[in-house]
Amino acid sequence: MSLRQYEYALAVAEQGSVTAAAELLHVAQPSVSQQIRSLERELGVELFARTPGGLVPTVVGRAFLREAELAVSASRRARATARAGADELVGELVVAVQMGFGARQLPRALGSLRRRFPRLEVTVFEEPSSAELEQLGRRGVLDLVLMAACERSPADAHRLGNEEFVVVLPAEHPQLAMERVELKALQGEPWVRFDRDSALDGVLLEVLREHEPAPTTVARVSQTATAVRWAAHGLGATLVPASAVPRDQVHLARPVSPLVSQPVIAALRTHAGPAETALLEFLRRETWSGSADCSHARAPAPAPVF
Repeated sequence: MSLRQYEYALAVAEQGSVTAAAELLHVAQPSVSQQIRSLERELGVELFARTPGGLVPTVVGRAFLREAELAVSASRRARATARAGADELVGELVVAVQMGFGARQLPRALGSLRRRFPRLEVTVFEEPSSAELEQLGRRGVLDLVLMAACERSPADAHRLGNEEFVVVLPAEHPQLAMERVELKALQGEPWVRFDRDSALDGVLLEVLREHEPAPTTVARVSQTATAVRWAAHGLGATLVPASAVPRDQVHLARPVSPLVSQPVIAALRTHAGPAETALLEFLRRETWSGSADCSHARAPAPAPVF
């Protein structure tokens, strides 16, 4: 078996056909077919089921492809590290961002990274659930994770600053007349909430615990952008990190009292390479909120394993 065969199998799984995979890889179709058949013969299993809709990984195939992805990612990192001279860094950097944190800071930092290493490819897992984040960490595919600090944060995690939370309210809501919204003033308010296992939903529950028995839920969403948009259209209020509010909807956001804030950290993989080290430095240069007061904020999901 070879890394080329792994790459061909991953491309076929992604595209659903040999023809599309060959186009993606810029190779001849017979070459891809031959490599897949050779790989299946060597393994003694069928990796793909031939269906009218295309090639679909079998149960065994899916298990194999997970390991193949790890091998290919490790190879890319090794090549990138070996070729990390001045401005010639190439390869793939894999980043995961916990829901709602660093929504403005990370794009700017990635822009700086791109200008420094124009040949570097970046893959971002944006707003994964806590379970997905944990799974990605255990698979060993992550180079850097941007997330809120918690009790199980890695000991060598890097503190970047804090994210202050704001409430987003429907247009013409009476509390928008206030510079800072008292949480007790939102008692009985309908809320646009997040997935039950998300850190953000845990923060909302802790914040409201002292002010009402239970929040009235009008909807649950999996992305902060959706929550803000739905709140803006009148479905209810939502509570998100300040950086997650798009600039054209900042007029609908207000800080809350008491202050709700979370420390933000970056965790790097063991034996971090030059790409993730550079990204960390660019994140440090970004502007983050002031001092944190986490008395109302529940610790978010466990940190991923690197």
